[in-house]
Amino acid sequence: MPWDLAQAFTLDLTPQAGDIDGLNHTNNAVYVQWCERIGWAHSEALGLNLGDYHRLDRAMVIRQAHYDYLLPSLLGEPLVLGTWITASDGKLTMERRFQLVRASDKATILRGHWHLVCVELTSGKPRRMPEAFCSIYLPALTAA
Repeated sequence: MPWDLAQAFTLDLTPQAGDIDGLNHTNNAVYVQWCERIGWAHSEALGLNLGDYHRLDRAMVIRQAHYDYLLPSLLGEPLVLGTWITASDGKLTMERRFQLVRASDKATILRGHWHLVCVELTSGKPRRMPEAFCSIYLPALTAA
């Protein structure tokens, strides 16, 4: 795939009937759900899951999300979604990027990024990333 960055964590996707909107292409909200799905899959592959977040009373939550919808995708069209962790201050914030590519012609359908902040789940307040987050997420950083 023509990835924007090296070593993408990927997920194969194919729009289903429920993903298609009144304009006969994949609804933009579906792309957002796919980004959430791959974000969790990548975190779990690295070694942190939702149970760990609760145990540590910390979570990386989306502070800001941006999506560039470049081309439509259609029912049954094979797609590949890639993600990377591209920045972190090692204390409170992290950035995750996304790229959705159509398998047939390698065209980029979507690019997106999230700015994430670490919060304490019990209070909802920003808190420093625990050592477990730093030791797992920081080595996974890909230069943007």
